[in-house]
Amino acid sequence: MIKKFTLYYKPHRKLLAFDLTCAFFLAALSISSPIAVNLIMESLRGNPAALLICGGVLLSVFALMAGISFLLSYYGHILGVRIQGDMRSDLFCHLETLPFSYFDENKTGWLMSRIVNDLFEIGEISHHVPEETFVSVITICGAFAVMFVYNWILALCLLAVLPFMITFAIVRRKKRREAFKKAREKVAIINAEIESSISGIRVSKAYTASGLEVEKFETANVEFKKARIDAFRNMAIFHSGMLFFNRLLYFVSIVGGGLLLYFQVFKDPAYAMFLMFMGVLIGAIQTLVGLVEQVQDGMTGFARFVEILAVPPESEPENPVEIGKLRGDISFDNVSFSYKSKDNPGSTKVIKELTLSIEAGRTIALVGPSGGGKTTLCHLIPRFYEIDGGAITVDGVDIRQMRREDLRKNIGIVAQEVFLFAGSIRDNIAYGSAGASDGEIHEAAARANIHEFALSLPSGYDTQVGERGVKLSGGQKQRISIARAFLKNPPILILDEATSSLDNITEMQIQSALEELSRGRTTIIVAHRLSTVKHSDEILVLTTNGISERGNHRQLMELGGFYADLYSFYS
Repeated sequence: MIKKFTLYYKPHRKLLAFDLTCAFFLAALSISSPIAVNLIMESLRGNPAALLICGGVLLSVFALMAGISFLLSYYGHILGVRIQGDMRSDLFCHLETLPFSYFDENKTGWLMSRIVNDLFEIGEISHHVPEETFVSVITICGAFAVMFVYNWILALCLLAVLPFMITFAIVRRKKRREAFKKAREKVAIINAEIESSISGIRVSKAYTASGLEVEKFETANVEFKKARIDAFRNMAIFHSGMLFFNRLLYFVSIVGGGLLLYFQVFKDPAYAMFLMFMGVLIGAIQTLVGLVEQVQDGMTGFARFVEILAVPPESEPENPVEIGKLRGDISFDNVSFSYKSKDNPGSTKVIKELTLSIEAGRTIALVGPSGGGKTTLCHLIPRFYEIDGGAITVDGVDIRQMRREDLRKNIGIVAQEVFLFAGSIRDNIAYGSAGASDGEIHEAAARANIHEFALSLPSGYDTQVGERGVKLSGGQKQRISIARAFLKNPPILILDEATSSLDNITEMQIQSALEELSRGRTTIIVAHRLSTVKHSDEILVLTTNGISERGNHRQLMELGGFYADLYSFYS
């Protein structure tokens, strides 16, 4: 994990070298300042000129330390920000490559906590740890070296305390790491609860379930407080113990130094310098102690960062077939599929040994009871999920032999749950169709019956839709989603309850446009409103046992089975 962490320094090695150079000089000046004070004390017995010279040198040292400290702080934080930015970019780009199943398993709030909170802590330790460790180690080694030169007896006494101090720090460090790891896990849970509650605020208010949301939040909040309190208890033990050892070093210096002064082993000026070195030494040790706390927080987050990066992305074939523009012949050959999760690895198959052929340019409708696998079948065509067995081919080529990007460029999807990105109406219609002209966008919008509405707004197509399209009605959002598919103009079109949010009048207005769009393209329609599938070339009744009925509207009505009953019920 440390090796992976250090790799992020490689693009910024010059800045790191400058940072450590500043750290070296700051440490050297920290060691030299007590020596300068000792020279001043010695010069008090000489002439005043020597005192003024030594005082000037000491003042210069302090001024230089302030200047180097500024450079170290400023450029050190720049280093941290750049590394943090690189990590955030890597994490976000990796998330974009992960399969749908990963997002089925992990909540949005948990992922946001990884991207924001964890990486902020990592960015801080990425510059504090190398520079402050470098300064502290040089300062401690240099201080002990000088102290040995001036009085090896007292230096040995101080050195004898350090093993106990280090042992305490290591033992308590482990306990703190475990406590803070648990606290961070609770933070992720509470973030997920907040994200879920805020996203579903309209539903909770509509069903007067605010009390339930508060109860769920309080349960997570109580667990978070318990974990955080335990973490702070361990932190308090750690800090108080380290404070005791710091004071113990002073105690040894004062008592031991006093005895040496009494027996005239020490000179007064040298003893004063020795005490100053103690201050420098303890300051360096306290810095290292503070770094332990930062490292605890940061490396726990980095472990989760590495854990996400270790999740394998969507697999691609080693030698992909170049497909270009597809015709749209789709074939399911003995396909089986089941949703898998870490909680339920042996889940029931949603699709069992399905065999189906869809000729290019034909419109196929899927109807049937919920849970029959209609939407799942649509998700398998663009390879959102991997099938358990069998094969799905398009134009005779197994989709597993195609690059996902090439395959998905040939597929347009209008889903039941419409998602609009924060931005303008224009941005959302043109999403995924980079370079589309205003004329093409307007034409797609007109065919989806949203053009006049967009023009009626004060800002027209530049009107902001708000987060997830909150400023628009359900029907307006659906029509923008349909316009997006019109603009993409793919050879394969999937309409998964595409008109479910539209009123009857609006549905009738765009039904002809949908039929026009479907002409010459392979279209798969999933619908519960049977009026939208009545004119399909073929209708399939899909149940948990597979295809139970198939044929056009007239044939299925004559059959008098599930479809006929369903159509009669809604007519």
